[in-house]
Amino acid sequence: QVQLVESGGGLVQPGGSLRLSCAVSGSIISINGMRWYRQALGKQRDLVATITSGATTNYADSVKGRFTISRDNAKNTLYLQMNNLKYEDTAVYYCSVDASTERNRFHFFRYWGQGTQVTVSS
Repeated sequence: QVQLVESGGGLVQPGGSLRLSCAVSGSIISINGMRWYRQALGKQRDLVATITSGATTNYADSVKGRFTISRDNAKNTLYLQMNNLKYEDTAVYYCSVDASTERNRFHFFRYWGQGTQVTVSS
């Protein structure tokens, strides 16, 4: 089993910052790609940022220059530093990883966290 636990969400004023974390645990052999998604109320889940095992990053246009994705492979933890937050960043943020486990050593499956709420409001 693989567990992903997000933390760091909350209420912040426009222009403020938050740092999300996603701790990955379980019988993990290897983690490949890691991602952050977000889903605003009544809308589809959108990809926000990705980071490969080689630390190559990509961002949605709406967050470029404001958000930074990073990972600590020693801790199996994913981060999202969010600066200059805007009202439209309000959403539930989900982390997702592609991981192989002791039960499935040669296949990578995608796992999801439960989400953390980010609310930008004055």
